[in-house]
Amino acid sequence: MKNRSNQARTARMRRTATVRTAHQDLEIWKSPLAVEFRVAGAVHAFYHRQRFLTGLVWDMLAAAALLGKRHEPRSLLMLGLAGGTTLRILRHLLPACRFTAVDIDREIVGLARRHMALDRTGVDVIVGDAYEWLRTNRRTFDVVIDDIYLAGRTDVFRPQAMDGRLLQNLRRCVAPGGVLAVNLVTGAGHRATQSATRGILRDAFAEVRSVTSPAAMNEVLVAGTNVATVRRLRERKDAFPHAGDRTCWKKISVRRIR
Repeated sequence: MKNRSNQARTARMRRTATVRTAHQDLEIWKSPLAVEFRVAGAVHAFYHRQRFLTGLVWDMLAAAALLGKRHEPRSLLMLGLAGGTTLRILRHLLPACRFTAVDIDREIVGLARRHMALDRTGVDVIVGDAYEWLRTNRRTFDVVIDDIYLAGRTDVFRPQAMDGRLLQNLRRCVAPGGVLAVNLVTGAGHRATQSATRGILRDAFAEVRSVTSPAAMNEVLVAGTNVATVRRLRERKDAFPHAGDRTCWKKISVRRIR
């Protein structure tokens, strides 16, 4: 699963709707301050009116976007948008960055606009199959985030394994000096995909780093010609006004994959 709901947070939330989109069955859970989209028992997207971070994978993806070349990213491509949780963090950190996202599920994009203030991120959303879009795309971005997962009956899965063709399409999107960030679910049933993707990225890029956080059931691999260390993140330690967000940010680790 991507993100198991925190029990303390769950106790304050209640399910307000169940929606069947063309691609998944989704539950909407709400409290006075927060909204969760849950798929197959896992938190698929999260929105909070006062906070940005969660201690989960979205924090790691946002951190990964900061690990490229020295100037701040000016453009970012998100493959797999869901509720836009990562982009909300990044809009706070990168107010001038241009966001583009591709997602196959038109309904979930509409729900994110309605319940998770997606439009405040300023993202340009393309509704369609991300793999087909990649095949014909010729634009480049300082950051490319691959977070393409679909929901099965009991767990999420990658609809296409990383291979030479997919890697070629992803690399073509990355601007010189930029980074590719790939989200990988960890744990039983996901280890083969995680190991294979690690090997493919190590062979293809000069540097690969792993971004993790203690509570997350994910690893984000960041690949490029030059990937920054955790020091880059520590430079942002005071970027968040809420103490809980600052604690989550400090827990993010970055280590080199050899």
